[in-house]
Amino acid sequence: MTSRPHIRTAARIVLAAVFLGAGVLHLVVPGPFVRITPHWVSDPAQVVALTGIAELLGAAGLMIPRLRVVAGWALALYCVCVYPANIQHAVSGLTTGAGLGWAYHGPRLLFQPVIVWWCLWASTAIDWPFRRPQAAARVPPISMERI
Repeated sequence: MTSRPHIRTAARIVLAAVFLGAGVLHLVVPGPFVRITPHWVSDPAQVVALTGIAELLGAAGLMIPRLRVVAGWALALYCVCVYPANIQHAVSGLTTGAGLGWAYHGPRLLFQPVIVWWCLWASTAIDWPFRRPQAAARVPPISMERI
């Protein structure tokens, strides 16, 4: 099964819009993001501003064909790097009783690998799981008659 280009294009546009929105929020309303930054990160306000810029650049890169694959890899790496902040957000919200609760944080933490994959797939950096590997496509199926 191969992916349909219009589905991938729609996924890329949605992903770019999400990162655009997140980037704007990181720059315009940094307070909530600064509060969930792990304590071991020095200068959380600067890191939040830089992550906002990274999200904006990644969103733009997804929409520029020449930069699309690089943007996909960069955003996937970004999602891996901010995972500690997602964990911190869940832990601090659940231990203090403030915040969104497990109904939000559980799925959010579990969905992060899907977001990493989405960055790679929507950017055309990978085709998995929609395109079979070429080597597997050439191997004929085993027939019971030959056994």
